[in-house]
This record gives sequence, C-alpha cells and structure tokens, in this order.
Amino acid sequence: MSDSNTTDFTNPSTFILLGIPGLEAAYVWISILFCTMYVTAILGNFTVLFTVKTDPSLHGPMYYFLCMLAITDLVESTSIVPKMLSIFWFSSREIDFSSCLTQLYFIHCFSVMESGIFVAMALDRYVAICDPLRHSTILTKSIVAKIGLAMMLRSSIVVLPYPFLVRQWPYCKTNIIPQLYCAHIAVVKLACADIRISSYYGLFVVFCVMGLDAIFIALSYTQILRAIFILPTKDARIKTFGTCISHLCSILAFYIPSLFSLMYRFVQNVPLHFHILIANVYLLMPPVLNPIIYGVRSKQIRDRLLRLLTHKGT
Repeated sequence: MSDSNTTDFTNPSTFILLGIPGLEAAYVWISILFCTMYVTAILGNFTVLFTVKTDPSLHGPMYYFLCMLAITDLVESTSIVPKMLSIFWFSSREIDFSSCLTQLYFIHCFSVMESGIFVAMALDRYVAICDPLRHSTILTKSIVAKIGLAMMLRSSIVVLPYPFLVRQWPYCKTNIIPQLYCAHIAVVKLACADIRISSYYGLFVVFCVMGLDAIFIALSYTQILRAIFILPTKDARIKTFGTCISHLCSILAFYIPSLFSLMYRFVQNVPLHFHILIANVYLLMPPVLNPIIYGVRSKQIRDRLLRLLTHKGT
C-alpha cells in the first residue's frame, strides 16, 4: 500500500508509520538522540542486572524490584526503538497488521507493569521505614516473587483487550498512523466505526489502574513521611529520607512525561510533531534515567561497580 492509500479496506495488511512530519530534515540528529538514549538504556539496565546478580549483599527486596524494573525498561524500549530507527535511517515506514498489534500490546503492557513495580517499590520503602524490624520477614523472596508475578499478570490481563478491540474494528479511512510506533489510541482513531468502547477502556486503564497506582504510592509516602518526622534527630530524618530519593526520582521520571502525554491527548491545536516527540520522550526517558538514578543514588550499587572496575583494572 502506498502512503496515499485511502481506499476502502476492512483489515489492512499493513499500516504506515508517518514518522515526525515537518522534521524530516532533522531525522539524522533525532535518530542520533534516540539511538544514544537506547544504547544508554541497554547498557545501564544490563549493568544494574549484572551488578545485583553478582553481589550477594544486593539480594534484597529493593534490588529484586529494581531488577524487575530494569527488565521492564529493556523490553519496553526494545519494542519501540528498533522500528523507530528503521524509519529514520531506511524510511521503512510499513508495519504489518499483526506486528502493529504486537508492538501495541507490549508497549502498553510494560507501561502498566512499570507503574505496578513502582507500587511494589513504594511498599518496600513503607515496610522498611515504618516497620523495619519485620521488613525481612514480611518481604521474603517468596513474597517478592509473588508480587512480581501479580504485577505481570495484572498488566497482561488489563492490556489484553487492546489488540482484540483494535482487530475487530473496520478500517476504511486510511492506514497511515501519525506516530513513530503503534500506540493504541492512534490506531483506533483510524477505524470507521464507533470506537467509544476502545476510548473508554483506554481511559479506564489510565485513570483506574495507573491512577490508583499513583494514589497508592502517594498514600505510602504520606505514611513514610509521618514516620520520618517523628525520628528523634535531624541526621536520622535526612538519612532515612535519603533511602527514598532514588525511588521518588524514578517515579517522577515516569509519571511527569506520562501526565504531559495524557494532557496533550485532550489539548487541541498542539503541533503534531510536538505531540509525537512528547509521546516518545514519555516512553524512552524512564529506561534511560532509572539505571542512572539508582547508580548514582544507591551507595551499594555504586560501591559494587567501583569494585568490579577496580578488579578488572588490576
């Protein structure tokens, strides 16, 4: 199918990813930026996984959840960036229908999973600060594994209707997706049918699933702050709060771009290229920043990396 195809078809064999209209002249520089972010995400998250695996002192709930976060970031970024770079470098805009649905599912599934992992990490910080004597008995390896499995099942089930709903709609407008990847709402808008079910379900996932996650995190930190403020000394309060900084920074790196992306979904007269860039930043920033945040803020990971580098240098 050509880019200008607007003939009637019920189930298109391929979609055309539009790219970033109006910024074609800057594709080389944009591709260098996204490629650098992807390589940074791959190296950073694999470094976190390797560091935790090789250091027994890091085999605790917080670092297990951090490994889950790293795996989630690796899968999410890998489901987006290779196709994105092929558009920039080779003008390979076509993506077949099944591949588009698969990409759509992975992107949204692992976004919901990441939100769930942040909830699990907030629970870990809550127990560690508010009930430290029982932390190791409450969050055992078995419980951590069950929480991780629950987050995976929740995201898999919650996002499962997306591709099924997308597949059932007839498409008779165009097969051109105004994005660099197959986002749920971008694909659904191409359908020539009443798509309110898909739209409402998409909003349900955002507000009732990820929104509830954000509320749970906020409640956890309300209790954490209350526990911190009753500590007897200022040094104790600062030291205890310091254990939460990495988690808070990662939460902000995830939810702030997400909020902007959601806001631009409802705002009119926003340039298309700006909306596309915001949507891609929302997906790529957390995988890049999370390993950097934890690498810089976590003394245990920092010390382990220094020992590994020193040992190799010797």
